[in-house]
Amino acid sequence: MWFELLILIIGIAFGFFHKGKEDLWGLLKMGAIIGIVLGIIFTLIAFLFAPGTLSLGVGLLGAIGIFIAIIILAIIFIIGAFIGDWLEAKLKK
Repeated sequence: MWFELLILIIGIAFGFFHKGKEDLWGLLKMGAIIGIVLGIIFTLIAFLFAPGTLSLGVGLLGAIGIFIAIIILAIIFIIGAFIGDWLEAKLKK
């Protein structure tokens, strides 16, 4: 659960500090790239050094489980980026 929350907070910060609200497609592309990279890093850390810390429950599936965990963490990052972008638009008005 802590890795998912950390990814969400990093995504919100990324979306908040990303310039411009109108470029949602660019935010999605950059968020997907950064989300996949962070997903790989956090998933490998979770599976190698702290097994059982991901609350996704995909640890028993091997490589398929790792792939699913990476995709889910990337999606969480993208959602956080959009939340951060929305907060930026609301707070800077």
